[in-house]
Amino acid sequence: MADGGEPGTVRPGGRTARVRESVLRAAEDALTEQGFTGLDLADVARRAGVGKTTVYRRWGTVTALVADLLEDMAEQSAPRTETGSLLGDLTANARLVRRTLTDPRQGPLFKALIAAATGDARTAAALHRFYDIRVREWAPCVRQAVERGEVPEGTDPHAVVRAVSAPLYYHLLISGGRLDEATATRAAEAAVAAARAGVYVTGGGGKPRSA
Repeated sequence: MADGGEPGTVRPGGRTARVRESVLRAAEDALTEQGFTGLDLADVARRAGVGKTTVYRRWGTVTALVADLLEDMAEQSAPRTETGSLLGDLTANARLVRRTLTDPRQGPLFKALIAAATGDARTAAALHRFYDIRVREWAPCVRQAVERGEVPEGTDPHAVVRAVSAPLYYHLLISGGRLDEATATRAAEAAVAAARAGVYVTGGGGKPRSA
């Protein structure tokens, strides 16, 4: 490619942007319906109503397409909520994650993407970038809580935010338990309680404080 970037990494405008949007939405449909193993570039092109050569030229591989889809999902995610308290902020975060994971479209899509990441390094890297973006988006909630004196100095913001979503993904992928608003609220309350107790305070060099 002219700019030396990998397939699917150029941010286009105009008609090219519309083609990208159509192809990414078609990829979502295919992943939701068939999972990663059923994802095929020719099928995605058909669903999107574009030529196969367009899809192969721009993305080249299924993993490149999935990586671009994850980047787009990160860009489109809902912005952080500020309520004035750590519990309020993290409850908003937990409910957002819960709504996403229980959505008839987004839930199966995330399951397919996580399954794909377990066997493909590029998809795993793209999924890690997606979650890193989302964690960094919400990390200021914890920094503000430190400034307000709600949690101790040195609290690791990223660890606290990850602690909110971790039990929700456990419900989705492992336990099969009901993922309702009460579950989301408990996840936020548990993360806040742990943060207040100093569980996520880091020591020198950014390493977690030893027990």
